[in-house]
Amino acid sequence: MKIAIDCRHIDASGGIGVYTRECLPYFLGSANDFLLLGDKDKLAFVKGHKNAEIIHCGIKPFSLRDTFVFSGKVLKKINQCDLYYSPYFNIPCCVAVPVFITIHDIIFPDMPDLVSLPGLWARMFFYRRAARLASVIFTVSEFSKSRIEYNLGKKTPVINASNAVNTSYTANLQKGIAKKKHIIFIGNIKKHKGLNILLDAYLSARADGLDYDLVIVGGKDNFRSKDREISSRLTAMEKHGVIFTGHIQDSEKWLLLAESALLVQPSLYEGFAYPPLEAMLAGTPVLISDIPVFREVYGEFPVTFFKKGDSADLKAKLMELLCNKDPKALVLPARLREKYNFGKVVTKILNSFIMGNR
Repeated sequence: MKIAIDCRHIDASGGIGVYTRECLPYFLGSANDFLLLGDKDKLAFVKGHKNAEIIHCGIKPFSLRDTFVFSGKVLKKINQCDLYYSPYFNIPCCVAVPVFITIHDIIFPDMPDLVSLPGLWARMFFYRRAARLASVIFTVSEFSKSRIEYNLGKKTPVINASNAVNTSYTANLQKGIAKKKHIIFIGNIKKHKGLNILLDAYLSARADGLDYDLVIVGGKDNFRSKDREISSRLTAMEKHGVIFTGHIQDSEKWLLLAESALLVQPSLYEGFAYPPLEAMLAGTPVLISDIPVFREVYGEFPVTFFKKGDSADLKAKLMELLCNKDPKALVLPARLREKYNFGKVVTKILNSFIMGNR
């Protein structure tokens, strides 16, 4: 079987980029041939694979050209394959072979206040177009599957192929890394990440004697917002124990996770969310909001939940977990360490490809 894969998201920040980068080696390790669309330089690391052909494609996903007038040269190569797979929900026009996609979440119709009305219309156009053109939609949790079916209907099959993290960095972490009095947050300023809730809880806890710093992974520039109040608040809080790491490499992020006493994920909405799993694999306890997807994904894990959107409850849990206590490393049992991995994700996707091509 020859599979065309859209690799234009290979260097994207956030979950889409991680998903694309981490799934690709498992695809290439299978007994299939591949046509990889994307930047030749960014895909140079796969040139040693005899089953991979790279075709340069610099067309921006979701652009007018991508949607209506895609490259004839690239289309010809795609349509010589058995199927086309996109790890996101962008689909070039005129693809004549079966199309498979991954929709990680469908947050915009569920939280429409995140975008303008025209922005919501545009996103819904692409969601609905993808659902119409795809043979199968993969997603990353049962929660996301239910929301996709609710918002887009059940005509196109939706399969939960789960999600995972890259565990190779954990093998390089030295055992017995000393814990520091750090609370770590990995995310952005978007409303659904719940950073404002964490800031409220953290400041109140500090006032009541919690002597921990709050480490926000990323630079201040990455947290700029049209909401001047939030931007000003973040700047002011540098005087109150808040540390911005600036841009860091993945290896540095994993070390920070291992050194931290606690990761807090105060999200109001997620499709899966990598940071809690990354933290536990690095030996760090986590405190997360009790949203349905976290109950699903992390229900078996030794996590602490707090009431979604409730800064008072978050503060109480921070004090309970950290105040007057020495931070300790978390050790996950092998069963939980291996529960989510990209090998399982790709195996499920490939099995669906086989079934879809019978």
